[in-house]
Amino acid sequence: MEKFDTLIIGGGPAGLIAAIRAASLGQKVAIAEKNHSVGEKLLLSGRGRCNFTNAEPDIHVFISKYGNNGKFLYSAFSKFGPLRTREYFSHIGVKWIEERGKRIFPAEGGSKRVLDMLLMQCKKYGVRIMRDTPVKALKVKHGHVDYVITENNEYTADKYIIATGGKSYPKTGSTGDGYDFARQAGHTITELYPALVPVRTRETWVKLASGCDLKHVRIHVLIDGKEVDERFGDMEFTNFGISGPIVMEMSTHVPDWMKRGELSFSLDLKPTLTHGILIARIKRDIKKFSGHKRFAGLTRSLVPAKMTNLILELSDIPHDKPVEYISEEEIFEFVKLLKDIRMNINGLWSFNNAVVTRGGVNLNEIEPAAMKSKLCDNLYFAGEILDINGPSGGFNLQICWSTGYVAGSVNE
Repeated sequence: MEKFDTLIIGGGPAGLIAAIRAASLGQKVAIAEKNHSVGEKLLLSGRGRCNFTNAEPDIHVFISKYGNNGKFLYSAFSKFGPLRTREYFSHIGVKWIEERGKRIFPAEGGSKRVLDMLLMQCKKYGVRIMRDTPVKALKVKHGHVDYVITENNEYTADKYIIATGGKSYPKTGSTGDGYDFARQAGHTITELYPALVPVRTRETWVKLASGCDLKHVRIHVLIDGKEVDERFGDMEFTNFGISGPIVMEMSTHVPDWMKRGELSFSLDLKPTLTHGILIARIKRDIKKFSGHKRFAGLTRSLVPAKMTNLILELSDIPHDKPVEYISEEEIFEFVKLLKDIRMNINGLWSFNNAVVTRGGVNLNEIEPAAMKSKLCDNLYFAGEILDINGPSGGFNLQICWSTGYVAGSVNE
């Protein structure tokens, strides 16, 4: 049975950074990766551009992005936080640029550049990457991992790091195996949900505007008709519901909201315009186009072309009605529609469409200063397998870098 100082299960971002850190400290390190290639999910990050961290300078603001579980990261961030991450990637050859929302991207090469540079560091420090090596089980005895069983071999180590990711994008290998390994060591797993994922609606008319991107709109979140949250930004319609940045951000909270009552979203297409201003504008357009346009033509001056069919479907005004015959009451009701397109939410899309997983290994069972299990004396965790996730913008990869670095540092 071959022995290592540190054996890491999973060759994603958390596993790679943990391996590099441990090997740089003189450890004999191996990564057991189930796929033929490592970093498959990393390559998809940011649609291949790899938003690998965020430049938010206030660490308390940064931590707040992770919600109630964010405080767990303070110790890891003190050792390898966002600033240190940018410095590290610059050092290993990944030049970066800052874009809108303080998002940090590689200046060139995207995700492949990031992965290539990490693999170069693995090679530099002698990390052994065992590809096509799916771990089947941990053999745990009296709070200690004795060895792991893979498809073809068994391996033992002084220290084991589980960095298998969550359940999102299972085609990349993130199929939830790590949760089973954690349970074998006595850990509990909090309820798992897809996060940063499109939202499903009961209404089927959304497909009339499928593919329509909307800029600078506002969504009000209603539970049993009472507003509980809102977001301003960009969204899009899909065949089964809605997606886009503000919807994906809210998706993390959807399961909790649905437990509290009937959940609906109210879409305001014109959030910067009051009802009165919109009514006046429509009246001007009616006067301008009187005798030349019908209602369908009028809508095209108010909403994107891909949105027209949906608006005509939801409005009570006949699409072929001459604009000069549109009544005051019809104008008022049409403006109400533009300011409040109501959609009833009935769930999320699947893990196949999710960027990250919400839920994971219970943080109360992990020592945050070392990412070490409180239940198993030589077991550590890093990355998405933990019960912590953040919004888009580089926050989720930062979890991987910080927790992976700390997990690989424990035998310093």
